[in-house]
Amino acid sequence: MSHNSYWYIGLSLISLTLLAYICYRKNTIRSFLHFLIMVQIAYIIETVIYIYLGSYQYYPKIIKNFAYYDSNIGALTSNMFAVPAAATFLTTFQLGWFWKIVFIGLFAGVEWLFVKLHIYTLYWWRIEYTSLGLPIYFIVSKRIYSDLLQPLKGWLHSLLLFMCTAPFLGTFHIIPIMVFQNRFYHPGWFNDPAHDTTAFAAIYYVFGTLIVITLVKLRWKQGWIKLCMLTASFYILTLVLMNSEILDIRVWWDPYYYVLFPLLIYVISKAISKRLSFGPSQASNNT
Repeated sequence: MSHNSYWYIGLSLISLTLLAYICYRKNTIRSFLHFLIMVQIAYIIETVIYIYLGSYQYYPKIIKNFAYYDSNIGALTSNMFAVPAAATFLTTFQLGWFWKIVFIGLFAGVEWLFVKLHIYTLYWWRIEYTSLGLPIYFIVSKRIYSDLLQPLKGWLHSLLLFMCTAPFLGTFHIIPIMVFQNRFYHPGWFNDPAHDTTAFAAIYYVFGTLIVITLVKLRWKQGWIKLCMLTASFYILTLVLMNSEILDIRVWWDPYYYVLFPLLIYVISKAISKRLSFGPSQASNNT
């Protein structure tokens, strides 16, 4: 394993330890839902600046076959672990701007260190942009946490349910592609097939999450019908992408996985939906 890998693994472990501490000291479910929402916000930002605008590149040297997939591992370290965990920690413990500035300085320092160690390259992005963007991220984090303190309904319930569900579907979707190269997408947006696949996957998982959320929100008593519709939707989506030659499947188990794993996401999303509807006080009473 390259020395580059240890830096990224170390940052991930520190972030996961911080998340575990938050869940231990605070309300586990509410804190974790807040964390998921902050992950999705980070995913959205990263999709724009990293995937589509080419802001920077990571070099964890964990995936050897495709440099862009390897870079994605670095992006996940930042956006699935480090930044959301920090935001959740600051918000749930109600820490003020002194500690927020401390964390902004820490992230700027880590970014500077990674550049100096040549395990991270900035293109048009600057460390100053990170330092200016994090305060806004932390402000949004505080607002979302206040929303999670009350029962939700209507458009806000749907929005936060989407934000909680999307990280599951997006991560379950892209990780096998990066590790096993079981499928490639060819929309023709980028020359690098791994970059092209990642860019299309960012659209795919959002569309897939909307399908899941729509079925969760439908008030049908026959749950098995919704599960059949969900499976059929992803099966049809797979056929459409294959027939249009956007999807290139490389292993036999791929279609089964991508048609069936949304069923698990549906179950998770349905449980989250109930939690958001109850709010913390009613949820605790029900338990």
